[in-house]
Amino acid sequence: MVAAAISNLSTVADANLHSRFTLTSPIFHFRTSCPKRISSIRCQSIKSDKPKSSRNLLDNASNLLTNLLSGGSVGSMPIAEGAVSDLIGRPLFFSLYDWFLEHGSVYKLAFGPKAFVVVSDPIVARYILRENAFSYDKGVLADILEPIMGKGLIPADLDTWKQRRRVIAPAFHTSYLEAMVKLFTACSERTVSKFNKLLEGEGHDGQKSIELDLEAEFSSLALDIIGLGVFNYDFGSVTKESPVIKAVYGTLFEAEHRSTFYIPYWKVPLARWIVPRQRKFQDDLKVINTCLDGLIRNAKESRQETDVEKLQQRDYSNLKDASLLRFLVDMRGADVDDRQLRDDLMTMLIAGHETTAAVLTWAAFLLAQNPSKMKKAQAEVDLVLGMERPTFDSIKKLQYIRLIVVESLRLYPQPPLLIRRSLKSDVLPGGYKGDKDGYAIPAGTDVFISVYNLHRSPYCWDRPNDFEPERFLVQNNNEEVEGWAGFDPSRSPGALYPNEIVSDFAFLPFGGGPRKCVGDQFALMESTVALAMLLQNFDVELKGTPESVELVTGATIHTKNGLWCVLRKRSGLH
Repeated sequence: MVAAAISNLSTVADANLHSRFTLTSPIFHFRTSCPKRISSIRCQSIKSDKPKSSRNLLDNASNLLTNLLSGGSVGSMPIAEGAVSDLIGRPLFFSLYDWFLEHGSVYKLAFGPKAFVVVSDPIVARYILRENAFSYDKGVLADILEPIMGKGLIPADLDTWKQRRRVIAPAFHTSYLEAMVKLFTACSERTVSKFNKLLEGEGHDGQKSIELDLEAEFSSLALDIIGLGVFNYDFGSVTKESPVIKAVYGTLFEAEHRSTFYIPYWKVPLARWIVPRQRKFQDDLKVINTCLDGLIRNAKESRQETDVEKLQQRDYSNLKDASLLRFLVDMRGADVDDRQLRDDLMTMLIAGHETTAAVLTWAAFLLAQNPSKMKKAQAEVDLVLGMERPTFDSIKKLQYIRLIVVESLRLYPQPPLLIRRSLKSDVLPGGYKGDKDGYAIPAGTDVFISVYNLHRSPYCWDRPNDFEPERFLVQNNNEEVEGWAGFDPSRSPGALYPNEIVSDFAFLPFGGGPRKCVGDQFALMESTVALAMLLQNFDVELKGTPESVELVTGATIHTKNGLWCVLRKRSGLH
């Protein structure tokens, strides 16, 4: 949950950093629509057939600058020339996929004096994220997010991260998650009730239906859940709008803006007072921080200090305040200043909200194009739940719903890239079809781990661009990829959701290794409950064609104009 969305903010930030060194437009906020010649559920990149000779003057100038400034020394690593025209009008991760198919699993992408190593290989990803994790940090992540999240868990330096991880990780224990499932259900009921009320006011010719932007509705739902689950604050955004809600979205938009603008003008002295949008950003931060400070103060005034074990044994089902903030404040020996707590909460607020909304959006988008899979999912919901609401135990029985959630994350990973920067010189594994001796990289090298490429790799997945939730039930191994253990569901017994372990780092929806997201189960269960309750009550159709749904890469992979759908009450339901 948390790591995924915030890593994506850093993803776009680092991914667009190259534009600072090329002759390009200052704004790199890529948009694309699914080409009509591509299967509607795929919305994938198309390999460019444009020969180098047809590249325009801008491309040639950029490549000349690259060759001069990089000195042409790239060692044995394949290099992808950064054609500016390949990037304009489409998300960067689409072009990275094209170059992956052309240059292989590890290649260098150079623009002017700046170069990035792009990794699309599970063996190399495993090495960076797990085997040698503490030799890498998150690069420019802190530069982009520090004004917003300070030393929150995600952008924190290694020392701060180690300290905060020891405190925060125990908070996501089983009893807490059980209590959160009740919260997910209660908040989802608000959304279902809102849709039903809208249906009661609509209808024609005896067929009742409503048109809704499901992306916006999922965004409101996710915000309410994060507010209550993390710091016991009810935004009530499903049914109302408040200054705090406006401030949260304003902060999200500013983080996205900073990740796509190539000149960090906000660092210029006095810019925060002179530039109107920066003044608004400061005002938004003040509103949110004032809210969080008040919640922290109230929690500390009612503190009941105790050991971690006893905190985890609390009766969370009957606890008035079962929030993460309550756990962190009450934990004995974990005293921390209000600023650090506020940074932690701000990180979880922004990150946790964005990811879940995106997962649900693309799950609905995929299901709406696959009526047979939607009916299969609804049949499972009917069998397991009937007209009852989901519980912690029933989630375990909603196998197909869980698989839909993770398959949506595979096709539309949040984030599409993970960013790392080497703290010292290192030698990366060569990866599939790469140099057997590996690739030497100097300290300070920026690395893109392309989650999008890994999730759609033809070397790791059968029919990688097809929507097939069932794929996670069967073993899949490509012996040609030396050193990769393949996908094996039995490798992580008892796990409700596939992860980097069962896929040997070919599936990284929440990262992997020691800096993997601590809130992954929270996010996955939240998505499962919300999707199950949507399908329990409604049939969903796209309002327009799949090709009309345009992608925008910002803080997450989201839509340009919303996911407009037609909802109908399922027959036999009242």
